Amino acid sequence: MMQTPDLATLLSHHVAGHLSAVNALEQDAGVIQKIAAAWIDALSAGKKILFFGNGGSAADAQHLAAELCVRYRINRRALAGLALTTDTSVLTAHSNDYGFETVFARQVEAIAQPGDVVIGISTSGTSPNVIAGLRAANDRGCTSIAFTGRAGGECARLAHLSFRAPSDITAHVQECHLLVGHVLCEAVETAVSSES
Repeated sequence: MMQTPDLATLLSHHVAGHLSAVNALEQDAGVIQKIAAAWIDALSAGKKILFFGNGGSAADAQHLAAELCVRYRINRRALAGLALTTDTSVLTAHSNDYGFETVFARQVEAIAQPGDVVIGISTSGTSPNVIAGLRAANDRGCTSIAFTGRAGGECARLAHLSFRAPSDITAHVQECHLLVGHVLCEAVETAVSSES
């Protein structure tokens, strides 16, 4: 029979790791500002923001795309946020016919236009399909952005801008990605609400 763990200890340990990562985010304010400017410039010019990643990062991609398309905190015009992880027919057809490594690159090739922002999310920074998607974004004349963990990996090296969450623990990296994503959504909404 499974033993119930000491939840208070687990919670305390997780919160301590979370706070350590979150408290270090202020060191990344400069790059977060640059990413916000890229999002705002693209959306102001009628361009799109495309998101992709695997697993929990796919969920984050969908979450942030929805915040832009629907709303984050305020009612405002719809914004072109799109997650490349939601079309099961494309994902399965491409993976079956060509392999999973190029599933995001193929969609970027089909959908992205010069001036769009393309965000690849990979906690390790080494996911082959995210790397390929960022390469495709660069080839299409998009602004490429990587959300990774502390090491950055090839994703951070390829991208024009990279946010490296200040942790090596996947859960804390994902928590930082979502927190920063929410900050970016708020920055966008603030800019949109000031439109004349």
